Amino acid sequence: MSKTKSKAAETDGISPIEYMITAISGMLDGLAHVAVGARSPIPGSAAHLAKARSGRRLRVSILGSRKHSSFTDGARELFDCAGQGRIDAFFLSGGQIDGKANINLVGIGDIAAYPRAEVRFPGSFGSAYLYYVVPRVILFHQEHSPRVLVDKVDFISAPGTSPPDVFRPGGPYALVTPLCVFRFDRTRARFTLASTHPGVSVADVRAATGFDYDEPDSVPVTPAPSAADLALLRGEVARAVADTYPAFAAKAWGIGRA
Repeated sequence: MSKTKSKAAETDGISPIEYMITAISGMLDGLAHVAVGARSPIPGSAAHLAKARSGRRLRVSILGSRKHSSFTDGARELFDCAGQGRIDAFFLSGGQIDGKANINLVGIGDIAAYPRAEVRFPGSFGSAYLYYVVPRVILFHQEHSPRVLVDKVDFISAPGTSPPDVFRPGGPYALVTPLCVFRFDRTRARFTLASTHPGVSVADVRAATGFDYDEPDSVPVTPAPSAADLALLRGEVARAVADTYPAFAAKAWGIGRA
């Protein structure tokens, strides 16, 4: 854990969170409509950045935001839009994520004893449904450690893959952490290390990951955000994010601090 934290450090004035945001935003280029959960400030920032970079052609709907959502009926409208194929990307995280992209939002330990499990998570909140119907689901987590990225989740809140005879237009696309980017192969039900953030080695990632994954002979470094992207991120995007996620914007960029 300490090793993970020491490696997820600021590089050339760019924080690990900013690397996560810009990596995710690049996965949204060319999409029409991106939806974001009420407690997902990193994907929310990425969506705002992609929107700003697209000349505002990208539609961004942030659940619970009065200013940055076209939904008038909250989660019910989100689920309807997703079921109709009108949302191109969504974001999920979990208390545990395993190598088959299963996520656990219920708890750790003897789940049969729920709600008296060892550790309780906040709940699934429709994640299993959205995981099935949204074409591009990007997983993320701010902690990259074996206790989060596990070999097998204690409880499957939302499965990463389904049997071949199950109709499933949606599913996992990538996993982004403070250390790296993984891509997910739905056919093989397996992650591949796509890039490591600056200052992080492939050995660091391997040591901090509890599940097995594929690793190419040469793993590139995650591209640093461009000067233009950083200007957008720390200006226009930070102000937009502060409207929905004020505590996050204050911590990440000092927006709203007295």
